[in-house]
Amino acid sequence: MLAAILFDLDGTIVNTDPIHFQAWQKMLLSYDLQIDEIFYKSRISGGLNPEIIKDILPQLSVAEGEKFADEKEALFRQLAPHLQPLSGFAELIAWTKTHQLKRALVTNAPRQNAKFMLEVLGITEAFHTIVLADDCIAGKPDPEPYQVALNKLGITAEQAIALEDSPSGIRSAVGAGIRTIGIASTHEPQALQQVGTFMAISDFTDLHLWKFLNSLIQAS
Repeated sequence: MLAAILFDLDGTIVNTDPIHFQAWQKMLLSYDLQIDEIFYKSRISGGLNPEIIKDILPQLSVAEGEKFADEKEALFRQLAPHLQPLSGFAELIAWTKTHQLKRALVTNAPRQNAKFMLEVLGITEAFHTIVLADDCIAGKPDPEPYQVALNKLGITAEQAIALEDSPSGIRSAVGAGIRTIGIASTHEPQALQQVGTFMAISDFTDLHLWKFLNSLIQAS
């Protein structure tokens, strides 16, 4: 029986990747690093800032890395005052309310960014629980964030569906035993299915999504 839907934030509820790409691109120019979208998708998208910075700027100390990350995220927020959710998101939230399903947000986004995006999108009150990587010992792709969300909601993995856009997030949700739908806003559908999604959709208006969700409600 379906009891909850667990949402990622960046790239799933709202397509922020073009803005993150722009911010990373601008920040890395000061280190004579020019990145393209292929580099961004393979080395940055869906990752945690400390790990990303350790990988691509290994010369920075921990303190310098933290300062870089703070400046990059401040730039992201400066560039993103007019975010809009993916098509069909409001309808999906309304549907979960109609069927009395729980909703959780599970994100690697830094706390300030998550708060900023939820406020800009007007969905601060949309979730029963919010799990940030900052609240966990390990962030995505480790399964812990999704395991924490399941525990907070008081449900099993079999009672949940996860919505994710990145290979990192998909590995996290699938690793926690949750059936996962890929949102192909930042990666090709085939790439999402290769890491464990059973379905890949472009946004929340996809008829395959609605047919599947309604079949779960009817089955219960």
